[in-house]
Amino acid sequence: MLTVDFDRIGVGPDATVIDVGCGAGRHAFEAYRRGADVVAFDQDKSELAEVETMFAAMSAEGQVPDGAAATTVAGDALRLPFPDGTFDCVIASEILEHVPEDERAIAELVRVARPGGSVVVTVPRWLPERVCWLLSDAYHEVEGGHVRIYRGDELRGKLSSAGLRPVAAEHAHALHAPYWWLKCAVGPDNDDNPLVKAYHRLLVWDMLRAPWPTRTAERLLDPVLGKSLALYSVKDEGAVKDEGAAGDEAAAGDGGTGGGQGVAGAAD
Repeated sequence: MLTVDFDRIGVGPDATVIDVGCGAGRHAFEAYRRGADVVAFDQDKSELAEVETMFAAMSAEGQVPDGAAATTVAGDALRLPFPDGTFDCVIASEILEHVPEDERAIAELVRVARPGGSVVVTVPRWLPERVCWLLSDAYHEVEGGHVRIYRGDELRGKLSSAGLRPVAAEHAHALHAPYWWLKCAVGPDNDDNPLVKAYHRLLVWDMLRAPWPTRTAERLLDPVLGKSLALYSVKDEGAVKDEGAAGDEAAAGDGGTGGGQGVAGAAD
């Protein structure tokens, strides 16, 4: 299940891509499948080991074009161990809501993107996320959990201040919002609840089969109930002058955690 629209950002052969906070690797796998040179970056080494295994399996089974490359790197999202302007595309999907120092993390995303490159950030959308917080404290009051709920304009402002030019926005995964509301209502860890199990089976069926009724329903509901907000930005040339200072600060810092529409018209 992808939150980022790879057709929109044009990832293909010879593109350099980093998936920051890659988790289980879903976006890194898609970039690799499209022929990019990919870095899957996360602080969880055990999860990265599984991503590395999947990279090897994809290559062995001929799922990637010749010339594509993929690797994993463990580290801190507040101090990315790469030179300025390394990547054509930087992806940070569903991680900023976990990071107390989100502006430092955003600065690092911008620093490692090349001038004119793409930076894609996705976060939980305000309304669906707010409902989850109202239904369950346990949903977010956990170690490494969500520390904030973004409004779209707030996030756009932080991205713009860091040297990015937001160019598009979209919402995704409308069918998943009610599922998480249900989980929060019965307890986030209560996977044995009959309603939760039934809804989960529906989502798995939808992801595996992509039948037209659910695909059509989600496309129509995404503008209203889409659980995720995706912002697509371009790194302005003017951001280059500040990269050296940002890189020095990151290196000296401590602590940290690892339907489309025009950006101005997206309801958050």
